[in-house]
Order: sequence, then C-alpha cells, then structure tokens
Amino acid sequence: MQIKMYKNVARATAAVLFLMVTLYSCKPKRQVAITTDTPINGSINISVDESFKPVIDEQVKMYEASYPGTKINVHYKPEAECIKDLLNDSATSLIIVTRGLNKKEEKYFEDSLDFVPRYDKVATDAIAVVVNINSTDTIFTLQRLQDQLSGKLKGKQQIVFDGLSATSTVRFAIDSILKGKKFDTNVVRAAKNSKEVLNYVASDVNAIGLVGISWIGNPEDTAQANMLKKVKLAYVECGICPDSPYVKPSQLSILTHRYPLVRGLYYVLKENYTGLGAGFVDFMQFERGQLIFKRAYLGSAKIGFAIRDIKINKKLVK
Repeated sequence: MQIKMYKNVARATAAVLFLMVTLYSCKPKRQVAITTDTPINGSINISVDESFKPVIDEQVKMYEASYPGTKINVHYKPEAECIKDLLNDSATSLIIVTRGLNKKEEKYFEDSLDFVPRYDKVATDAIAVVVNINSTDTIFTLQRLQDQLSGKLKGKQQIVFDGLSATSTVRFAIDSILKGKKFDTNVVRAAKNSKEVLNYVASDVNAIGLVGISWIGNPEDTAQANMLKKVKLAYVECGICPDSPYVKPSQLSILTHRYPLVRGLYYVLKENYTGLGAGFVDFMQFERGQLIFKRAYLGSAKIGFAIRDIKINKKLVK
C-alpha cells in the first residue's frame, strides 16, 4: 500500500514537472540576433548624414584597408532619414549624425531592445557660408543671416541648402540662426545635396551656400581645391573676439568657437556586442581616426588642444 502511494506521488510530481516545462517552452521569448561580424571581420550597414561624406569616406577607406576582412556599406542620407533607419531598420547598426539620442528615443530603445545604444561626439564641424568667387559680398553677421532667411532683407540673393527638410544643415539654421522661426521660401533654394549646393553657388554670383566644412575646407583635397577656384569661404562675425571681428571657419576658429556656426559630429551605435560597428567607432575615436578628422580640417573631439603663450628670450638667427 505504501509502495503504491509512493508511485502515485512520483507520477503526480512528474506530471507537474512536464506541465511546467511545456508552459515555459511555449512562453514567447525575445529574439536574440545571431551576430556574424567582429571588429576585424564581416559586413555591416551604416547610415551617415550626407554633410560628412568626404571625411567619412576617408575613415571607411582607411579602416577597410587596415582590416581587409571588413566591409562597411555606407548609405548617405539626410539626417532625419538616418534617425529613422536607426529606429526602424534592424540592418542598420550605426549612424553618424549631428546629435545624440533624445530622452524619447532612449526610452524607445530601452523598451524595445532592453538597452540604450551608446553615442558620443567624435568631432566638431562647422557650417561654412560659401559665395561665388567673383562676389564682393563676403562679410556676414548672424543677424544678417537671420534677416535674410526670414525674408526681412529683400534682394536678388538666394540662400542655397542641401534640401529644405530633414537635413542637419536646415535643422541647424532653424535652431541656431532663426531660433525656431520659419524660412521665407522666396529667398531659399533647395539643392539635391552638398555637392549641388557648391555647383549652384559656383554658377551664380548672387547665390549664398551653406554646407558642412568637410565639403570645402580642405585645400589639400584636389576636388575641393578645384572648387575653391569657383567659390570662396565668407567671414562671419565673431562675438567673442577681442581682435578680428570677422573670421573664416578653420580648425582654430572651430575649436575655440570664434567661428559661431559650429556643431558636433556624433555616432550612435546600436550594438550590444563587440562587432564591426564598435570597431569602427573606436577607430574614429582613437588616434588614427582623429587624425583623419584633423586632416579634413574638422575639430578633434578626443585629442587635446591647447593654446599657450610663450616668451622667447633668445633672438632667432635670420
């Protein structure tokens, strides 16, 4: 009788365990992505703000040359489209844009992925004001730019952007120049991209272009040197300068904010493992990547920069 009771208890226990295992196996699980890339091998898709194509092309070229087993497929788009790719496209593991994530975006990733993508600033960029090589109108103040964009100043001049919506240059103009006000669409013109902005200004003496400095700030780049025979950089009023009241964008004026139209360049990495995206991000942040930004005449965000006064007691021999 006692043996029979033990058998019944054993059967009941086994039945309960079977039911628990069955219920657990039927419970929906969060899918875990199968990773096939590493920092030195594999292929990934990244979306990059079109404003930074020249310098990011160089970063990718150097990285792939250093690690022949890697392939970084870069898709250049307006900034807003890059953000959409990060939010909605599982194939996009990295974006490079002019801002990090906001609180709403962080919460979205926390809720949907159980982690927040890491992001940080890797360089400092400037919006260059570009005019035709034959133009004598090369001095700008922020107030003048605001008045022209809002339509308060009437004239033949048109300000040319790399698109009228969704681009980082347009967003910068609205946020930092217009302070949230609207454009006067009669005085602004949309080009297809930054290259087309430069071509338009090169063909029209009355045009004023706004482009990222990496498109026109590097005189050592053959294409940019040729374009600088057709267009030129304008001076913008410096609000903190005790000496020269107007400055051109340069590494010094960008890093010291003497040139007022500056913005950051950020990566946002949607990897929770050490993959190719993480490897490329680290490359951009460390010495070789930072030197590429420096060579493109952007401001470094990771390498220290300081200005020191020195006194030379000994006369230099001529």
